[in-house]
Amino acid sequence: MKIGKRKSDKGDRYIYYYDLGRDKGQRPQTGDYTWVKPKTPAERQHNKVTLELLKVKESNYVVDQQAIGTGYVPPHRLKANFLDFYAEYAKDNATPGNRHLSNSLTQLQLFLDGKNQLAPIAINEDFCKRFRAYLKKKFTGDTPSNYFSRFKQVLKAAAKAGYFKDSPAEEVAAQSTTSKRLKNFLEAEDYVQLLQAPITNYEVQEAFIFCIYTGLRFVDIGRVLWTDIANDTLTTRIIQKKTGFPLVLALHPIAKGIIVKRLKTIMDGPEEFRQKKLASTIFALPSANGCNKILKTWMERAGLQKSITWSCARLSFSILLQDARVDNATVALLLGHTTTHYVNKTYKRHRPKDQMENIGKLPSPEVSPYFLLIDQTGMPATN
Repeated sequence: MKIGKRKSDKGDRYIYYYDLGRDKGQRPQTGDYTWVKPKTPAERQHNKVTLELLKVKESNYVVDQQAIGTGYVPPHRLKANFLDFYAEYAKDNATPGNRHLSNSLTQLQLFLDGKNQLAPIAINEDFCKRFRAYLKKKFTGDTPSNYFSRFKQVLKAAAKAGYFKDSPAEEVAAQSTTSKRLKNFLEAEDYVQLLQAPITNYEVQEAFIFCIYTGLRFVDIGRVLWTDIANDTLTTRIIQKKTGFPLVLALHPIAKGIIVKRLKTIMDGPEEFRQKKLASTIFALPSANGCNKILKTWMERAGLQKSITWSCARLSFSILLQDARVDNATVALLLGHTTTHYVNKTYKRHRPKDQMENIGKLPSPEVSPYFLLIDQTGMPATN
């Protein structure tokens, strides 16, 4: 193999290519050029540097061909900055609706505290353990495990690519973090109390009500378009951002009422206003933090002494359906999950609503046992 050149259409530059043969596609360009007649010192310097670079590329190509089938990875194939390899891997292996891989890269960059360079030699088992500890301290639930598992996936791919002999995280297991406190949720009576409370921010509060009757996440409710609502059945057709699977929901009368009300407001407006609104999302929400602040005020005005955030809507939706004896497979389907794993583990009631009601179901005789009776002396009665 050698590197050939040809003149550009204008004739002022040489365009270089890999000469791999005479068949179609066997002369790919190298991406380099030199000036045919350099006129300035800058152009002459450009030609000098480019010609030296072309020699390196030609040499590297020869080494690549010789390494085929040997298991040897030429050093020029490895990126000096491991973050570049990570970013390229995350881009090439992205799964629609699943953000764990890209988010694991984001968390690794935050773990590095602003450093933009990470040499492969700096990644050892201790580094992996410290990154795992960072994730466990920052997140709860399965999130630390999900992110670290993707980190391990990238290291395994890097080991196969020649960056490591073995993955540095091979013996470091991904771990979840148990939440120290259970997340609050809304009971059935809380739903009613909330619906009867004064509304001060219709955009946020109607969106939250829509979520507690559909189980949508905050990231999903902000993406619902008018075209996702079927005019004849008022059924949402949404691709869940987290799962990537289509979710079809028959709307509860309350959720349906919100859609009808908002649609009427739009249709009563002028033509330009209607076109603009119908082409946008149904709800225009501020940031998640801003929405949660509005929810806090709303809960206080409704007299609910609970710390409710937007994620509580989805949990409440699942728990109340299970309270109504809806089977877990159906609840999982309505949540957009492909299995009941998260319904059984996360989206469930972790404590009974009424302990006394459940305790009272234990067997008890109509008359108290003799050893519980007290005689006139104040002593327990004897049989």
